[in-house]
Amino acid sequence: MEWMLKVAVVCCCVMLPYARYSPTWDSLDTRPLPAWYDEAKLGIFIHFGVFSVPSFGSTHTGDTLAEWFWWYWQGKRSKDFVDFMERNYPPGFTYGDFAPMFTAEFFNASEWAGIFKASGAKYIALTSKHHEGFCNWPSATAFNWNSMDVGPHRDIVGELANAIRNETDIKFGLYHSLYEWFNPLYLKDKRNNFTTRDFVNEKTIPELYDIVMKYKPELVWSDGEWEANSKYWTSAEFLAWLYNDSPVKDTVVTNDRWGKDVTCKHGGFLTCSDRYDPGTLQKRKWENAMTIDKLSWGFRRNVGLSAYLTIKELIQTFVETISCGGNMLMNVGPTKEGTIPAIYQERLLQMGEWLSVVGEAVYASEPWTHQNDSVTKGVWYTSKGDTAYAFFSTWPDSGYLHLGSPTMKAADARVTLLGTSISLHWGKTHPTGISVELRSVLPPELPNQWVWVLKLEGFQ
Repeated sequence: MEWMLKVAVVCCCVMLPYARYSPTWDSLDTRPLPAWYDEAKLGIFIHFGVFSVPSFGSTHTGDTLAEWFWWYWQGKRSKDFVDFMERNYPPGFTYGDFAPMFTAEFFNASEWAGIFKASGAKYIALTSKHHEGFCNWPSATAFNWNSMDVGPHRDIVGELANAIRNETDIKFGLYHSLYEWFNPLYLKDKRNNFTTRDFVNEKTIPELYDIVMKYKPELVWSDGEWEANSKYWTSAEFLAWLYNDSPVKDTVVTNDRWGKDVTCKHGGFLTCSDRYDPGTLQKRKWENAMTIDKLSWGFRRNVGLSAYLTIKELIQTFVETISCGGNMLMNVGPTKEGTIPAIYQERLLQMGEWLSVVGEAVYASEPWTHQNDSVTKGVWYTSKGDTAYAFFSTWPDSGYLHLGSPTMKAADARVTLLGTSISLHWGKTHPTGISVELRSVLPPELPNQWVWVLKLEGFQ
């Protein structure tokens, strides 16, 4: 009897690490989210492709020219679009004619990696393929419509993957669009109300397997799912393989855009919609995929300075996001030559400068008991263990910051300003909260000029 018990224990110990996920959402959703993703907090989205050539967007919607071509093809002829094309390109010019102009001659993966590292971001998501179908790697399923066959004649994905892994501690991830606007196979499946699956079997799924096996991304950021459900895309089957048998099965993270029936319901984390920012604590891990250019994902030549978020606006958005349990995926749009415009670089370096001071309150933090303050508007909180952190972006004219949410828990409770060695005087207020004196902090001692963080020890 004793030996049977020992055998049972051994078998149990051997079998547990090999638990497998079934291709159902009930099973896939039981997979724990790899810890690195929640701890990272900040990622960089990179929209780079053929659409970087025209780099034109309406001042009203900000969509890149890829979207404008799509609308034009659907019979929705925008005056902005027609005027732009007639002024700059000959009659009969097609979207495909832009591909040879996507040169990326100044693309330097090491330079990009250095900029991303300096930003304080912990992961990236590069567009491997957007909705127009152009692949930034030598895809066997996209003959003459990939970055090796036409345009750069380079493996953009491979070069950046190597630089990120060899020169930084950033996690490498890939964005991939499930569908393609102009692909005849997809259009045929769509006409058949997605009862056929030729496009998925011959294009989408082979591509997904290809990028995972070749580049081993630790983030697979899916998109372009909204016209068909996950059964058509065979998403659950792919994710079961990704979680069970792929070379990144233990570390890979996925989002929720795997079918119109899945978005904002299933997947590794939820994105729900572009620039998703609920402003309240969510039950599941989520991500705010947003843009530094307020209107566009791709680089726009016709953009004005006012269209870019200031660093203070970026930080405020980021703070609100992490306070409510989310990550922020901050988008940049490189030029067709492969350079990251100076305005983007400035924002990224400023973010990195700020994080070098307050990173303690950001990385691996958790939502606190309160997300924002009950009295003072614009104050948001995070926590680590018994320590809370209060982010505030307006320095009070009175020299006193009233926080309505914290209450003293320990006799030795203290308040300090991150980035300084200054211990601040504070006192309890009626009926609740504390008042922190900031008059002793002189301008030269301020650790940054955008958003400051109080470290609250011994409060609840």
